[in-house]
Amino acid sequence: MEQRREKSKEKMEDYAYVLDFLPYGHPEDKRPIHRREPLAQVVGEKYFTLLEVSLKKGSSPLVMDRLYIGKGERDVVHKIKKKLRFEDLTPAAKSELPYVLEHIVKENEGRFVEFFNKAEPITTRLHQLELLPGIGKKTMWAILDERKKEPFKSFDDIASRVKGLQRPEKLIINRIIYELQNPATKYKLFTL
Repeated sequence: MEQRREKSKEKMEDYAYVLDFLPYGHPEDKRPIHRREPLAQVVGEKYFTLLEVSLKKGSSPLVMDRLYIGKGERDVVHKIKKKLRFEDLTPAAKSELPYVLEHIVKENEGRFVEFFNKAEPITTRLHQLELLPGIGKKTMWAILDERKKEPFKSFDDIASRVKGLQRPEKLIINRIIYELQNPATKYKLFTL
């Protein structure tokens, strides 16, 4: 029991980025406007969890604002309302998602470069690197050969050393979006 509680604690988001701010709640909400609460749709910084949060009175965060959503006192977020699926996002949130993810990935570049350095085979025929859109066997072997010589230091380092791989961060972003759109996918690299 204690172990299960610790595991769930590890998987909680502490920070999230705003995808869309809904000052009058959902447009589908049938209650009068004065009865609705301001909401934001956000994406978690660590596990890319899509969430809907209610906001404290007077808060009006902008898209791409980083909000504290962890335990304890929060300055902008009142409470976490619910977990969202990709299809639950507003059109504005869907259109902002790639830009917000790009910001998160670049802000945490070391974490994702480490993925290129540490990715392992999943089965005898499938490697984690091959789950990134656009990476086939040839590129996978090029990445593995280069990282044997010396671990990658940055996205630019990966791009300069692996022929045909100009924007490695885009591959990460596209995989995260794929995992958010397909939550039942068998292999997850970045989401829960």
